[in-house]
Amino acid sequence: MKRKANVNTDLCVACGCCVKVCPKSAISVPDGVFAVVDSTLCVGCGKCAKECPASVIDIVGVHDEK
Repeated sequence: MKRKANVNTDLCVACGCCVKVCPKSAISVPDGVFAVVDSTLCVGCGKCAKECPASVIDIVGVHDEK
C-alpha cells in the first residue's frame, strides 16, 4: 500500500506552505482556492502535512492501481 497526501479542501486556507516544501512538486493551489495533490507525483513523504499551519493534510494509505 502506498502513502499519499490528502487535503481536506473544506478547511484548507490556500496559504501555499505545502507547495513550498513538496520535494516532488506534487501540490498546487489552483486559483488560490485550496491545495490539490497530484497523486501520480506524490510519494507520501509527509513534509506537506508537517508544514501545514491549518493541519488539514493527512498522509493516507492507498491501494496500488493495477
